[in-house]
Amino acid sequence: MPAAQINQPSNQIRLTNVSLVRLKKGKKRFEIACYKNTVQAYRAGHETDLDNVLQIPNVFLNVSKGQVAPNAEIEKSFGKGFKRDEVVMEILQKGELQVGEKERAQELERVHREVLEIVAGRLVEPKTKRVYTTGMIEKALEQLQSQGGHAGRHAGKDEGKSREQSANTGNSTPNGDAGDTEAKEPVKPKPIWTGVTTTKSAKSQALDAMRALISHQPIPVARARMRLRITCATAMLKQAVKSAPSADGDAPTTGTVRDKILSFVEQIETQDVGGEEWECIGFVEPGNYKLLGEFLDGQTKGRARAEVLDTAVTHEAD
Repeated sequence: MPAAQINQPSNQIRLTNVSLVRLKKGKKRFEIACYKNTVQAYRAGHETDLDNVLQIPNVFLNVSKGQVAPNAEIEKSFGKGFKRDEVVMEILQKGELQVGEKERAQELERVHREVLEIVAGRLVEPKTKRVYTTGMIEKALEQLQSQGGHAGRHAGKDEGKSREQSANTGNSTPNGDAGDTEAKEPVKPKPIWTGVTTTKSAKSQALDAMRALISHQPIPVARARMRLRITCATAMLKQAVKSAPSADGDAPTTGTVRDKILSFVEQIETQDVGGEEWECIGFVEPGNYKLLGEFLDGQTKGRARAEVLDTAVTHEAD
């Protein structure tokens, strides 16, 4: 009996140690094979050389089995005008990245470190104005994470009690008319912290972490403020600025350039006019600094600027 012969299909390509990017188009799922830790860098603009991203510039039905997608399947799903290279790019840009456990852990650790750095740079101890280390912020967040579920449940119980008290108060009016007593607004649950995830940006998660820390105060914290010197030509200060309509449909409001600039300033330290230039030194929330800069660039055409004097209010040791 002749020995069994194993035929290797000519259209199969074996690839190992890859990151898969998948995209479902129509009723078919297509895949491309990429090098590990390169897809996110490409999407963020840090990597521009496709040779460093794609293991092979081809479209697969199943990378693990080496099944290359036939032209007929590509044309059926993407259309006849699509070229294979264009399909590869669409999958790379829009597809879902499949990562292994080790890659997922590395990405989670990267986001975790970034969140801690952002939070530590924007929160201070209220009395001394000292900034916290990332280690102290990490311990505070771990404490919140271990108690996060309880915080949410307590908030729900408080809300329920508030509604019950409002009902009892309304029923105990002298005239027996519950409508004469204003209903108390339900207590808004405090924000909770459940840990870092890779599905949201580090910046948005850092904002969530700061809200939870400020709300629960596992350690005494307050938002740090940037100290700025804002200068503007006096001729520009009285120019009218119309705000965009709000999402609620309210009519746009009108104010001056000076009014708009001061709306970004949380606390004014000094304000003075010298010759043809107005100067204001004050404190601005870090999140408003970019908005202020965009307003100055777009509205004053270079005749106003914001100079950072201190990036955070910190305590200077004796």
